[in-house]
Amino acid sequence: MNSAVPTYEQPILQKLINLRSKLTALKQDRSDYMKSSDVSALYEQLISQISKINHIRQDPQHYEERNRLDTVLEDVFQLLSLCFLTVGLNRAAPATYASLSTVQRILEHLKEVRIYSENDLRPIRTRLEEIKTIVKNDSGEESPEVVRLLKTKIDVAESSLKELEDSLSKISPDMMSLLGRLVQLRRDMFRTTANNKAGLSIKQLNDIKEELRRIEAKRVDGHFLTADGDIAEGESQVNACIEDIHDNLNDILASKDELIAPFLQDIFNELTTMKSQLETLLLTHRWTMRETDLYNYQHKLKEIDDLRVNGKFVDENGNPGKGGNLLLYLLRRCYALIYKLLEASEPVSEALMPIQNQLSTVRRCLLEVKRMGGLSSARELYPYQMKLASIDNMRQDGKFLVGDTIPEGQGLLNALLAECFDICHELRTELDEANEGE
Repeated sequence: MNSAVPTYEQPILQKLINLRSKLTALKQDRSDYMKSSDVSALYEQLISQISKINHIRQDPQHYEERNRLDTVLEDVFQLLSLCFLTVGLNRAAPATYASLSTVQRILEHLKEVRIYSENDLRPIRTRLEEIKTIVKNDSGEESPEVVRLLKTKIDVAESSLKELEDSLSKISPDMMSLLGRLVQLRRDMFRTTANNKAGLSIKQLNDIKEELRRIEAKRVDGHFLTADGDIAEGESQVNACIEDIHDNLNDILASKDELIAPFLQDIFNELTTMKSQLETLLLTHRWTMRETDLYNYQHKLKEIDDLRVNGKFVDENGNPGKGGNLLLYLLRRCYALIYKLLEASEPVSEALMPIQNQLSTVRRCLLEVKRMGGLSSARELYPYQMKLASIDNMRQDGKFLVGDTIPEGQGLLNALLAECFDICHELRTELDEANEGE
């Protein structure tokens, strides 16, 4: 891609850079909750610039133009998409952009490594269908330029996914099960290696090697056979996976004192830190995360990904560095964690998340009381009733307000509140019936 921007696109580039600065400031401002009105205003500015870009590039002479403008546009759309999620507009078409970008990265890596199973593809297929439905349902209200852009990204992702699915379709059910286990073994190998900073766990790696030998022992005359004695379809993919695991295991065990080339050590440290932070976010995101926090991770991962030459991390002489496959595992793991965090995002504005968290906790406690056999006295219900009453009293005309605004997520919170009241009523009824029976 040519980084130079033609003179006629320079004003658009400057507008997009200014827009990115505004979005970054909005993302970093923790003094107040992000408002959907602020996000919508910035989104309208983006639509205006996309229209100008499309107008210029509809000319056949500029149709294939790709330069720094496209990179900045992607940054802006990525940030805006995460802002939509932060304010709870998950069912709006622009909110899907961040997921689409992450899905495409994951698919590109799966195509590159050529070692994956149905378990990797199934959730991606489901998510793409959800995104298609969101974009279709919102297309009547949404800007045609944005809908076209999103549909193009969906088409690219679906094309990549179909290529991967077609490859798996040639594998027999028996081999599919075996391949799934091998894919998991490969990940266990890299996870064990990456997690043992204090020292490599030789025992765990040898356990993986032993299981690999047991799998290979299932061959008859060098082949994996079906129940009918025929050579199983998909044997070549399974053999390739076995060979890959052996090669990586041997490399790891042979170089246990220096798993990572010195020039790659900083990247390794950065990726392990990001992986650890993302894993923590996966546990605490309800209480600590703004969806826009993911932008910095996405941006840094893209920078690291773009350092590769022909898929490899190379030194100044163009030679691949030791530990490159381990770095790729960490890179792909970080993409997968971001994908999970985006999937976990709920259609509730961050302004209402504290209330949702309280209601979710009350609901979980009430269900636990119900599971354990119900109430032994009415007094046990009082703390829950008091908490629900205090939350109910926050509403004005049936809505949870923040200042003068009505944040997204009203329906979900009202449904959660009503469910908690219903569970309380059921528990009280069960207690009364039990007392009458005595």
